[in-house]
Amino acid sequence: MAGPVGLLTRRTWALAVALAVPLVAPLTCMAAPDEVRHVGVIPPAQIPAAITAAVDAPDRPAADKQLDAGRRPDQVMAFFGIAPGMKVGELFAGGGYTTELLSRIVGPSGKVYSQNGGLRPRFKKIEQAWKNRLRQPALANVVAVSKPFNSGDLIPVPPGSLDEVIIHLNYHDLVASGVDRGKLNRQIFAALKPGGVYAIVDHSAQVGSGARDAGTLHRIDENLVIKEIEQAGFKLAATSGALRHPEDDRTWFVRDHRGATDRFMLKFAKPGG
Repeated sequence: MAGPVGLLTRRTWALAVALAVPLVAPLTCMAAPDEVRHVGVIPPAQIPAAITAAVDAPDRPAADKQLDAGRRPDQVMAFFGIAPGMKVGELFAGGGYTTELLSRIVGPSGKVYSQNGGLRPRFKKIEQAWKNRLRQPALANVVAVSKPFNSGDLIPVPPGSLDEVIIHLNYHDLVASGVDRGKLNRQIFAALKPGGVYAIVDHSAQVGSGARDAGTLHRIDENLVIKEIEQAGFKLAATSGALRHPEDDRTWFVRDHRGATDRFMLKFAKPGG
């Protein structure tokens, strides 16, 4: 049994890990192998300047800014470590809310590969809004990718070239639409650099519900997401509680409670970084 000094040392170390906030440093430098770090709300003073500048940009669309209070993009981008100069893939970009933030943060030295696949007819209008957005000069560093999700070359980059890939609030739609996520996740694994990040944000379904609510309530069981992505070779490196809403019993229809649902953030890493 460890003596008082050894116990104090371990407790001190554990407290230091618990309080650490992931910004842009690689997780492999901050945590022991196979350790999943659980992070809370990042204090405003610790949000990187590039992220704050992007969120607060005066020329961001007013409609986007109205979503910020519920989506907390500063927390999302800081947790996932988005930084200037990065090459980022975004799948299921929707209307481009996240695309524009990524573009502004990575800046002219970075690149964003923004993909939409048109899974259902109702997404056509959203895709048109995305195309209109990408015509803006401020998004000159964005490469538009209009390919279906079951395409074999969904992200048009050489293997091992992306720093990060993000799916924001849409993994459940891939499940509901019958996309082969095993094939998709393996493509993402191949496109990322060793140590690269696969970032998932989605609406929480009840524990143990699996894919049951994906096409109805527009929610997904995070344990199913973890299982599917780790099967592609990734390791869950960190989770964030910044978008948790304990008042949500996870039976709400998402579209009736936008910005108020309980959401999980999962940061997966490709081994080898």
